[in-house]
Amino acid sequence: MKKEITFKELKAQGHQQKSIMEEIQSNMISRIKSGQAVFAGLWGYEDTVIPQLKRAILAGHHINLLGLRGQAKTKIARSMVDLLDEYMPVVKGSEINDSPFAPISKFAKDLVDEKGDDTPIAWVHRSERFYEKLATPDVNISDLIGDIDPIKAATLKLPYSDERVLHYGMIPRAHRSIFVLNELPDLQARIQVSLFNILQEGDVQIRGFQLRMPLDIQFVFTANPEDYTNRGSIVTPLKDRIGSQIFTHYPKTLALAKEITQQEAKISQENRLAIQIPDLAKELLEEVSFAARDSEFVDAKSGVSARLSISAMENLVAAAQLRLVESAAKKTQIRLVDFRAIIPSITGKIELVYEGEQEGADEVARLLIDRAVEAQFEKIFPKITKLEKENERKYYSDLIDWFDADFVELNDSDADADFYEKLASIAPLQKLVVQHASQFHQADQRFCMEVFLWGLTVKNKLDRAENQLSFKISSLGFPHF
Repeated sequence: MKKEITFKELKAQGHQQKSIMEEIQSNMISRIKSGQAVFAGLWGYEDTVIPQLKRAILAGHHINLLGLRGQAKTKIARSMVDLLDEYMPVVKGSEINDSPFAPISKFAKDLVDEKGDDTPIAWVHRSERFYEKLATPDVNISDLIGDIDPIKAATLKLPYSDERVLHYGMIPRAHRSIFVLNELPDLQARIQVSLFNILQEGDVQIRGFQLRMPLDIQFVFTANPEDYTNRGSIVTPLKDRIGSQIFTHYPKTLALAKEITQQEAKISQENRLAIQIPDLAKELLEEVSFAARDSEFVDAKSGVSARLSISAMENLVAAAQLRLVESAAKKTQIRLVDFRAIIPSITGKIELVYEGEQEGADEVARLLIDRAVEAQFEKIFPKITKLEKENERKYYSDLIDWFDADFVELNDSDADADFYEKLASIAPLQKLVVQHASQFHQADQRFCMEVFLWGLTVKNKLDRAENQLSFKISSLGFPHF
């Protein structure tokens, strides 16, 4: 906390009044010149969204972030707080962050007129200069702009014509701050209309009051394109008053998606030390999200949030943690069989089209995991095509022959030693991993063994039977050459 001072002391310090947009611009320029990241933690936006954001800030624009769910729209808005000055001087006791240099409320004007240079000055930290409101159909003008307070009028014995009986809403209280209105299309059209003058002229009208309040606010709106047709729309005059509309997007590569999940997933330090997550497991997890975005069973207009991978990673680690608790082991490694634990994360994050509803959410989730495994299988091992000749031996034929006489059962609860001993007992599998996955570390090679077996079941070369606790992989029961 900074010590309270007087207006005279503030001026003696050489403090210069700046608008919030000038403040954000100045601090952003300083960061760029010093080589600091302007928006830290926004992976995959370096060449797309961030340059547009910088230009919008330099232009002094209000911003509309348009994109599907889970594309970091709110995170972008919240990161703008870091571009504010650490502390801002305000007239002490002001409800709306009045500047002593240019007060706009009656309270602050009267106090500055009365005390002049002795006006007490308080400090507001930048963390308190961020206001966020989720637009829902029940939001009204009183919430956003304000209303007459009859209790205040009665207590102070003032007529309703006196400005002091007003109760300010969220927007006036966000004076000299960042105000984020999430899901703008969900706001009723008549409420959107009330924002016109605030954005353009700074007029506030409350129950017949027409106050000239030049509010100094950086507005950031977020919207989902799906909402334009499904639930509402942004009225055209309001869109016209928003300076820059910036489209967000999902990560375009697995590497970027992995960075986002690594950054956002809540994994305790204890679990990070006890549970080894192979790089291939992290990549496979992201493949599931990519498969969902391309799936004919999932509604592409609704999108597949980046939160799917984040939630799935947390469930994956939880499955391994449960194994540690039940087996009293000290350490374990994420396995492919653990990926059944991410099904609840998938079913809660995807919107299905009619064909997907017919399949069922759980079945679609399993299909997405199969597609992800298949994609990873084909990156590591030679592709298996439908045009393979039946009468010639393939590189995996020895493995198929092994399963003609035997099977392997992989249990979630098996200790690591027992689990990988079962896999090591399949000699042809060991040989295939050495041939095609020798470039990986030991943990990834172990994971590759499961990928190969699972991949062959997806390709209908082996049979996979599963229950709540285990996978049993065996021959399909007909000859293989």
